[in-house]
Order: sequence, then structure tokens, then C-alpha cells
Amino acid sequence: GARVFSDEYGGFRVLIDFTAEGGRNFARLTQRIAEENRPGQVPGRLAIVLDGVLYSAPTVQNAITGGSAEISGRFSQRDAFELANVLNNPLDVPLEIVEMYEIGPTLAGDSIASAKMAMIIGASLVVVFMAVYYLIAGVVACIALAINVLVILGTLASLGATLTLPGIAGIVLTIGMAVDANILIFERIREELRIGKSIKSALHAGFDKALSAILDANITTLLAAAILIYLGTGPVKGFGVTLAIGIFTSVFGALIVTRLILDFLINSGIVSSLPMLQFVKEPKIDFLKYRKPAFIGAGAVIVVGIIAIFARGNDIYGIDFVGGDEIRISFTERLDTGEIARVAEAHDLGEVIPVYRSPIGGTMEELIIQTQSGEGEAVFAALDEEFPEAGLVLVGESFIGPSVGKEIRNNAIISLGVALIGILLYVALRFEVGYGVASVVALAHDVLICVGLFVLSGKQFTAPMVAGVLMVVGYSINDSIVIFDRLREQLTLDPSSKLYDIINFSINRTLSRTLLTSITTLLATGALYLFGGGVVNDFAFIFLLGIISGTFSSIFIGSPIFYWWHKGDRRHVEERKDVLPNYEWVASSKASK
Repeated sequence: GARVFSDEYGGFRVLIDFTAEGGRNFARLTQRIAEENRPGQVPGRLAIVLDGVLYSAPTVQNAITGGSAEISGRFSQRDAFELANVLNNPLDVPLEIVEMYEIGPTLAGDSIASAKMAMIIGASLVVVFMAVYYLIAGVVACIALAINVLVILGTLASLGATLTLPGIAGIVLTIGMAVDANILIFERIREELRIGKSIKSALHAGFDKALSAILDANITTLLAAAILIYLGTGPVKGFGVTLAIGIFTSVFGALIVTRLILDFLINSGIVSSLPMLQFVKEPKIDFLKYRKPAFIGAGAVIVVGIIAIFARGNDIYGIDFVGGDEIRISFTERLDTGEIARVAEAHDLGEVIPVYRSPIGGTMEELIIQTQSGEGEAVFAALDEEFPEAGLVLVGESFIGPSVGKEIRNNAIISLGVALIGILLYVALRFEVGYGVASVVALAHDVLICVGLFVLSGKQFTAPMVAGVLMVVGYSINDSIVIFDRLREQLTLDPSSKLYDIINFSINRTLSRTLLTSITTLLATGALYLFGGGVVNDFAFIFLLGIISGTFSSIFIGSPIFYWWHKGDRRHVEERKDVLPNYEWVASSKASK
């Protein structure tokens, strides 16, 4: 028999197991091929042919004994499975297609419609907010955002990609990052205007000073996306691809499109000022004072969440991960898949995945429902009771294996771990080790908080929810990087203040941007949560948790960790990274804390 497995590099290989007799015959065959190999020449090949079609011709380096063989190469997952299927087909029996089916979407029609409406509402709220708060600059940002989304969709279309929920997750996060980049720029322009610069000077200074924060935030997210693409499979890889495309388009939109339009408006004299509203005016809050209560509160929530995870065990996983029952139902009146999900929820029967299946070219349609293990008959009974006029008949029932299983689950965990290590190394090299440690602790806090609260809410993890957790990581790292970028800058500009005061100053100076980015992202995600249905609702729920925890951690977790790592002494920072300001009395900075 032949089977597919994933190697340590995220590639795919085909493993073949032989019977005792088959193993001996294969060993003799490969021995003959290996004996004919000559140094410096291409090794002999063994052709794999089915029904007169050559599917593969792997090289044979040496005689293969032991009753098993492995075929490696640059296989996609689909290629590997196709080759395994060819090998599993008896060579003396021609392959014949007996039945072919087409299936409907797994998301209900009303769920798709509500999700589309929710996205329109969310996007409209973000556009209105940006236009009202930043006025002319906000309208320009919305134009850049629209171009950004079009470029993403165009790139996905050119790659032949389909839009799945993880892909939508990547687009939503991209929109959040694109808006965030514009908010960073506009808040910097506001600061330059406040100190009396002309509008042209303020515009150029604003873009220049926001550049490092935008690049650092997007590079760390790109690093995470690259790791997800390389190590991930299924929804994890799909999320990584969309996110990577979105990172490039969001940077292009903010730094090129927004600047190009604003430069044109100002230099042509069409715009002579950039008025903006301001909710938070130069706050002076002692955030570090609340670090201990914040850690105690966050720790308590994490502990409760971990206890809930262990208490529920495998119940936290949906059908994607653990499998379940599959029932086949014939009917005289078609049911809406959204109604099926509603009935299952009302009777507390857990997750259901309903699809309609019909033979290609035929008219007989069946309702296929995947349920949790042992709940198949109960789901049918509930539907038959709720819709007696539909003429439901239980045609068959079978057990289905997990479609995601341990491989994708483990790959997701490994990808997340490697991404955190990658972010730690990048931030440590780009900034300093203390910044990297603080960023990773804040990210770990957000993941644990979101997973714990998600489990406490009674929801189950499915494949799309994996993308939701990864999306939280992408959002949270942006928040932390922005504060740390200002902190690094302030250490250079202010040679005399204590580290405690500089951290508080940096948080206060970026507070407006932090709150505004959270508000705009909450508007879009909140619309998905309120108006989206089914899986869309669950996805929005976990990201809402991520927005709140990410905003909290960047202020009350990451910054205090940085403070404690350096023992509250700025000299500890300066000894480990060149943050000394350029002035003649350098030696005196050693005396300040």
C-alpha cells in the first residue's frame, strides 16, 4: 500500500509498503537497476505506469530492501496523493470512474449573504470613521484602501486562488494593517503641525518618521506569514499566502498611493491645510503603575482558560479535527442549510456541516450532514420532527475520519512556535533582545487569552479557527512594534529621563494611534460578529478577543516586560544596544536612569 506523509520541511513524500513477496521482488528489481548505474551518469529510473500513462519515473540509487520504499521530490500535497492513488490501484485492473458528484457550499446561502452584508457594513463604518475623523486625509486613506483590496483580489485571481474563510481572514487583517499604517502617518503629521511646521514640511516629516514603525511592523508580520506558508498546510498555508500578499499591498498603499495623492493635493494648492479631529489630547497616564494588577488579572484569566481546555479535552475540537458521523438523507422538500444548523444548535447537538450532493448529469439530490460522533441519528430525528413536511428519509450512516487531524493541528502549533522565535530574533536584531522578549511574551499572552476565552464560551475549534488565532498574532505584533519604535526613538532624543518615564511617555504618545486602530478594526470585525452567521460569527468572535487582548498586552504586558527585563535602568538598555544620542557630553548619559 502507498500513503502520503509530510516531512520536516513541509514537503510531501509517498511511502510504499510491500508484502513479504512484493518486498523481495522489488529488492531484486532495484538491485538490477542499481547495478547498471555508472558514476557521473543519471541513475536508472523505475517507471510508474497506470493504464498506459506514465505518472512518475523516480531514480534508483541503490537496491531497496526492507519491505518499504520512499518516493521524494517537489510534490504538492495533491500530486503526492494522486501518485499514492496510482500506486494503490492494482495494475491489472483499469481505473474506471463509476460515480462523480458535485456538492454545494459548506456555508449556508443565508450565511454567505449575511457575511457579505456584514463585510459591506464593516467596511462602510471604517470608511465613514476615517473620513469623519481625518477629513481630507481620511478620504485619501479610503481611496488607497480600496486600491489595496483590488490589488489583493487581482493577485489572488491571477494565481488561480479561491477565496476561502482563511483567505478572507488574511484580507481583513490586511485592511486593518493598511488603515493602521495611514493612522500612524496622520498622527505623526499632526505632531509635526502642532510644533509649527508648514503643511509641506509636516507631510514629509510625518511619512519619514512613520516609515520605520510601518516597515518593522509589516516585516515581522511578513516573517510570520513566510513561516506559515513554508511549514503550514491547508488553512494555515492559505492564510499565510493571503497575508503575505496583503502586507506588500498595504505598504504600497500607505507609503506610495496615500503620499502621491496628498503630495498632489498640497503641491497643486488644492489643499492648504489638513484639519483632523482629536479624541485623545496629549494624555499623561502612568501606565506602568498598573503593571502588577494587570499581570495578576491576565494571569488569572489564562489559568482559568487552561483549566477549561483540559476539562473539556477533545470536546474543544470540531469535526475537522476528530471526525464524526455522516448521515445521508433523501427528501421531497429542500431545507436551508442555515435552518439545519439552527435546529442542531437548539437541540444542543453540537457542530453540523450540511451540504447537498448530486450526481453530475443527474437530478437526484441528497442531503449529507456531518455531525459529531454519535449524534447522527439524533440530528436526523430533530430535523424530521422540526420539518415533517420535508419527507426526510435516513438513507445511510457512516463514520468519517478527521479531514484536518493531527498533521495540520501539529503543523499549526509548530508554525506558531517558529513564528514566535522568528519574531523574537528579528526584533532582537533590529531593536534589542529586551524588545524581542517583550513582544513574544505579549503574543503568547494574546494567544492563551483568546484560546482560553474561546473555549470557555463553549465554542469548538475548526480549521478556520486556526487561521483566526494566527490572525490575532499578526494584529498584536503590530501594536507592540509601534510602541517599541517610539520607545527606541525617545531613548535617543531624551538623554536625561528615567526609563520608567520614557516608557510611559512612549505609550501616551502612541495611545491615540493604538485606540484609533482598535476602533477601526473593531468596527469591521464587530459587523462580522453581529451580522455574520455560523463559522463567520465564530471567526469574528475570536478576532474580537484578539483586538482587545492585543491592545491590552501592548500597553500592560509588553512594555512592563521590557521594563523588568532591563531592571528599570536605561543604562541596561544602552549597554546592549547603541541608543545613545548624538551630542558632545556622551559620558553624562551614563548617570541618568
